[in-house]
Amino acid sequence: MPDNAHAPVMLDETLQGLAVRADGTYLDGTFGRGGHAREILARLGARGRLLLMDRDPAAVAAARNELGGDARVAIRHGNFAEMADWDATLAGLDGVLLDLGVSSPQLDDATRGFSFRADAPLDMRMDPSSGESAADFLARADEQEMADVLWNFGEERMSRRIARAIVARRREAPIARTGELAELIAGIVGRPPSGKHPATRSFQALRIAVNGEMEALDKGLHAAVARLRANGRLCVISFHSLEDRAVKQFLRDQSQAPATRRGLPPPAPAALSLRLIGHAQMPGDAELARNPRARSAVLRVAQRVAG
Repeated sequence: MPDNAHAPVMLDETLQGLAVRADGTYLDGTFGRGGHAREILARLGARGRLLLMDRDPAAVAAARNELGGDARVAIRHGNFAEMADWDATLAGLDGVLLDLGVSSPQLDDATRGFSFRADAPLDMRMDPSSGESAADFLARADEQEMADVLWNFGEERMSRRIARAIVARRREAPIARTGELAELIAGIVGRPPSGKHPATRSFQALRIAVNGEMEALDKGLHAAVARLRANGRLCVISFHSLEDRAVKQFLRDQSQAPATRRGLPPPAPAALSLRLIGHAQMPGDAELARNPRARSAVLRVAQRVAG
C-alpha cells in the first residue's frame, strides 16, 4: 500500500455491498487516495473494468501515478455528477461507489483551507483550478445569503449573528485566512457542550456551498441510476446528516411506491428503479478504534432493478 494511503472507511461493508464480480465494470466517483478503488481492482479479472473520477487534481494525479498503467483502469478528472457524460459509462455499470465529503488528504493538507486547526488561506475548493474560494464567497455574499448557507448546510443556530459579524469585519479588510474566520466564529458561538470546535458547523457549511456538494449529490445519484445495469449496486457513504438525509430520501423515492392518502385517489403506479439492500450501516467498534474519522460514516446500499 502506498505511503500516502489513508484508511478507507467501512471497506469490508462497501465491498460486500458492491458485490464485485470479476468481469464487472465499476465506478468509484471519489477516488481520494484509492483505498476502496485498490480493493475493488484486486477483485477484478482480466475482463473487469474500473472507472475512477475525482474533482481534486491531486487525487487524479495519485490515481494516474499508481493505477494509470493498468489496462483495466480508466481515469477522469471531474465531478461524479458528470459520470453520465463520460463515454466510458455508456455501456453500463455494475456498481457505483460515492464516498462523500472531504477526504483525509484534503483535511491533512493545511494549505487547502478545509480545516480550522491550522492557519491557512481560506480556500476550501475540492478543485482549486475552478470556481470561487470560500474567501471569495465571504467577500461578495450579502448577509442574508451567508446566514442561509450557515443554517441550511451547517445547521448553525447562530448563523445570523455570524453573518452579521463577517460583514462588519470585511468592511475593515477581507477575511482571507482560516485562523481569522475560526477566531471570529469562536468569539460568537463560544465552546459548545459537545466539545466540538465552535467553527465546525460553519466550516462545513461553507465547504458544501463553495463546492456545490448537495447539487452534485442529487445529480450524481440520478446519473448513477441511469448508468447502472440491472442488478448493479449503488453504495453511498455519507458523513453528516444533511448528506445522509438526501441519500436516504433519494433511495426511498426510487425504491418505494408513493404513499396513498385516505380520501384521495391512489397515485399512478411508479416505475421503481432501485431495491434497498439491508439497512443503513455504521462502522463497528474495531474500525472506530483504528480510525476515529469514521465515527460519523453511514453506508447505504441499493440495487438496480430491471427495466
